[in-house]
Amino acid sequence: MLDKLAAIYNRWLEIGEQMTDPEIISDMKKFVKLNKDYRDLEPVVEAYKEYKNVVENEASTREILTNEKDEDFREMAKEELNDLLSRKAILEEEIKLLMIPKDPEDAKNAVMEIRAGTGGDEASLFAGDLFRMYSKYCESKKWKVDIVDITEGTMGGYKEIVFNVSGKDVYGTLKYESGVHRVQRVPKTETQGRVHTSAATVAVLPEAEEFDIDLNPSDIRKDTYCSSGPGGQSVNTTYSAIRLTHEPTGIVVTCQDEKSQLKNLAKAMSVLRTRIYELEYQKHMDEISSKRKTMVSTGDRSAKIRTYNWPQGRVTDHRINLTMYNLPSIIDGNIQEIIDALQMAENAERLKEEMG
Repeated sequence: MLDKLAAIYNRWLEIGEQMTDPEIISDMKKFVKLNKDYRDLEPVVEAYKEYKNVVENEASTREILTNEKDEDFREMAKEELNDLLSRKAILEEEIKLLMIPKDPEDAKNAVMEIRAGTGGDEASLFAGDLFRMYSKYCESKKWKVDIVDITEGTMGGYKEIVFNVSGKDVYGTLKYESGVHRVQRVPKTETQGRVHTSAATVAVLPEAEEFDIDLNPSDIRKDTYCSSGPGGQSVNTTYSAIRLTHEPTGIVVTCQDEKSQLKNLAKAMSVLRTRIYELEYQKHMDEISSKRKTMVSTGDRSAKIRTYNWPQGRVTDHRINLTMYNLPSIIDGNIQEIIDALQMAENAERLKEEMG
């Protein structure tokens, strides 16, 4: 393990040197890539330094035990050795996980889309509950949520809502949310008190950065129109809403959240880039999802991933058979425990893949 880690450490030093090269500094694309690689290797380098230190201390402590005659001193050395061995075992497990190749998409911002599925008005209300859940979760992580497009439900909630989430490691955290979320509860419109099942679909995409794809402006048709919905008089009377159509793929993106046409255009471009990028990324996800149950939903949007059962206050994640009885807290944005469990399951699967 030390040899492997030493090679990573040398690579890290090499990247650090390259980043001071004026030729590389002037090539933004290359510099951003190296800077990302440098930061990605940092946790492994820190772990390597500590691990090397523990291994060296273990060797010198064993030497003391071999040569030392003083019993008190030997007792102290034995205690020291036990501490070192347990720290070494912990570090080895941590390093194994750190050495699993990271998905380069994980550090990116995300574009999220929530759509009401089967269940009419109740599905729209549930889509609204999911948006609130994610908004609260993002707030707790100090992430920024920026709405791109909304189609409201007739009785509240949303038929569809598209929003950007920006912050640290957003996509790597939220990617497990892609798939069909199912709700079982008595709708407000139900007079007999019967439990209905409705659904909403969540899609989480890694936000494409400008240098991820080359978009040819001549392939994009831009239409402007008056925004509908809330926002006061000015929103409804100015042509600030934007519709972009990417003619080669037929992808259409609309954005009418901002009063400024320029801001709407920037948001719509960001989503368009992401959707085009997703076509390529989807092939990669299909390949992964065939191997890992945690990611089944990202490879197949129609996969039912989670059920929220209101009468029993129960939430079940079907991918890892996790059931929790704190539905009000979860719908209030406390989803970290579910995400942690999914990340652990994925890490275990990736470790298995790595070990062959």
